[in-house]
Amino acid sequence: MTKSVEMSEIQHNLEGVLSLLSEGAEIIVTANNKPLARLVPIQKSASRIAGLHEGMIEMSDDFTDPLPDEFWMGNS
Repeated sequence: MTKSVEMSEIQHNLEGVLSLLSEGAEIIVTANNKPLARLVPIQKSASRIAGLHEGMIEMSDDFTDPLPDEFWMGNS
């Protein structure tokens, strides 16, 4: 659900706007009926499962070796 809300309404009714966001609504903030910004609710991230891709990543033998000076100086 998308709802347009004037900036002045947000200033006076922040709790109501946040309630709409918590219900999953997308809010288009307007000023004089011109869109200024889009507020969207934070998406819940999927939980991670440890060990799901075991053996898929390999670390090179020199992984913990210091990086060369050229890396730090920006020289190629």
